[in-house]
Amino acid sequence: MEVSVSTPTQRICVYCGSKRGKEDRHRKSAITLGHEMARRGIGLIYGGGHVGLMGDLATAVMDAAGHVTGVIPRTLMDRELGHEGVTELLVVDDMHERKATMARDADAFIALAGGYGTLEELFEVVAWAQLDIHDRPVGLLNTNGYYDHLLQFLDSSVDAGFLRTHHRNLLKVAENPIALLDELIS
Repeated sequence: MEVSVSTPTQRICVYCGSKRGKEDRHRKSAITLGHEMARRGIGLIYGGGHVGLMGDLATAVMDAAGHVTGVIPRTLMDRELGHEGVTELLVVDDMHERKATMARDADAFIALAGGYGTLEELFEVVAWAQLDIHDRPVGLLNTNGYYDHLLQFLDSSVDAGFLRTHHRNLLKVAENPIALLDELIS
């Protein structure tokens, strides 16, 4: 007998670090976001890992009886980095397939604190919005000013004529996870 897993009508793809960082605020923000998404019936699509902020976020959604879809490349799964406790774990061939799969099914995107991978994923979906490849909202959770310098750089890009103001404003920013969800879902 085949068991079917129902998926929520609304899903947010969240990009975040495979590390927790030095400040516990980032972990707490990830947990708050996860609990609030589950409370609102919003499913999570994420990178499939059990480590760092990724693992904290997924576990928070699951702890609050939410739906979690993880998407992880086979090479990372082989290193035992996959979160076995999620609702659905998709093992894909490579990072390109991972990003495409995550983006395809998302109604919105959020980036939490992270490193190169998080930034690359964030900028890809913002660039796609700029190019009208999609029209879904993109949010940045700026916990404790983590992304302040990046936001200043984007403002400088507008001032220097490399980025249009309306494209800069495609990125919705909030310091509080609940406020960011409110802005993206409104």
